[in-house]
Amino acid sequence: MNTNNIIGLIVILVFYGSYFAKMFMQGKNGIKTDRMGRGSKPKKTSVIETILKSITFLTAGIQFISVVFIKNLPILIQNNLIRYIGFVIALLGVVVFITAMVTMRDSWRAGIDNTQKTKIINTGIYKYSRNPAFVGFDLFYIGIAIAFSNTFNLIFACSSILLLHLQILEEEKFLPTVFGKEYLDYKKKTRRYF
Repeated sequence: MNTNNIIGLIVILVFYGSYFAKMFMQGKNGIKTDRMGRGSKPKKTSVIETILKSITFLTAGIQFISVVFIKNLPILIQNNLIRYIGFVIALLGVVVFITAMVTMRDSWRAGIDNTQKTKIINTGIYKYSRNPAFVGFDLFYIGIAIAFSNTFNLIFACSSILLLHLQILEEEKFLPTVFGKEYLDYKKKTRRYF
């Protein structure tokens, strides 16, 4: 493995490791974090969440393969400077994602959940973006797709980003039913992404 592959592997492991560590820590406190495609919710929401969950797992697999077996997959962008910019974007995504998870504390969930009580978070990074965790995902996917730009990585990154956007739209329909005016006021003064 060369330096680019090692950097890529570390960034990927930190990103997904932080995701699963948060799920594990919340699970120890009796909080069911993974609500993707589970529970009582509109069919469209359930379908989007189920496809999103599948595609993001496949994306993680493609990213790992792109880093570990890079010699077997042709890289579309050969310029090292552009690839390093991809690493910086991916690292920024990791930082934004981890900051969002930490700021959410025990209110963080993956998917819409109407069975567990959470509270609206509108401080810290959430003062600037209603969806910083999704921004982190998007930056991470874009960065890895640039750094390891093979056809599969690009297709799965774009698919994941599109599905994350659809998930946000579903959550935006759901959140006013839980938080009412507090969410609607937050939505007026804070942008969806940044």
